[in-house]
Amino acid sequence: NITLGLIALRSTGNTMWTPLFLTHLAQANAELGQFETAGSNIHEAMTTVEVTKERWYEAEIHRVAGEIALLGTAADTVKAEAYFASALKIARKQKAKSWELRAATSMARVLCLQGKQSTARDILVPVYAWFTEGFDTLDLREAELLLDKLAQDQPINATSSL
Repeated sequence: NITLGLIALRSTGNTMWTPLFLTHLAQANAELGQFETAGSNIHEAMTTVEVTKERWYEAEIHRVAGEIALLGTAADTVKAEAYFASALKIARKQKAKSWELRAATSMARVLCLQGKQSTARDILVPVYAWFTEGFDTLDLREAELLLDKLAQDQPINATSSL
C-alpha cells in the first residue's frame, strides 16, 4: 500500500523519493476514479519538490498532472496542455530526454484533440528522432504509434497510460 509506505517513510523524517511515491499514489487514485484525491496527491508532490529540491522527477510529476486533468467528467484540456508545457520545459532544462519524450507524447495527444495535428508532429518528431536505440521500450513504441496515426490522419485517444 503506497499510503502506508508514505506514512512509514515520513515517520522516520525521510523525504527522499517522496515526490515519486506521491506521483504513483496520484496515478493509483486516478485509476480508481478518485480524481480529487489524485489532484491533491499530485499537488503535494509538486510542493514536496519545491521544499526538498529533489527535482529529478519534476517533469514527470507535471506530465502526470496533465494526464489526470484529462480524466473524469471534468476533463480540462487547457489545464492539461499547461502541465505538459511545464513538463517539456523542465525536461529540456534538465536535458532529460526520456522525460521529454513522455511529455512530448502527452502534449501531442492533447494537441490532436484540439485539431492541431501539425503542431503535435512538430513537438513529437524532433524528440523521437533524437533516440538511436531503445525502440522496443514502451515510451518509444507509444510515440511511434502516435506518429504513425498522425501520418495516416487516424483518430487519437485522449490519454495515454498514466
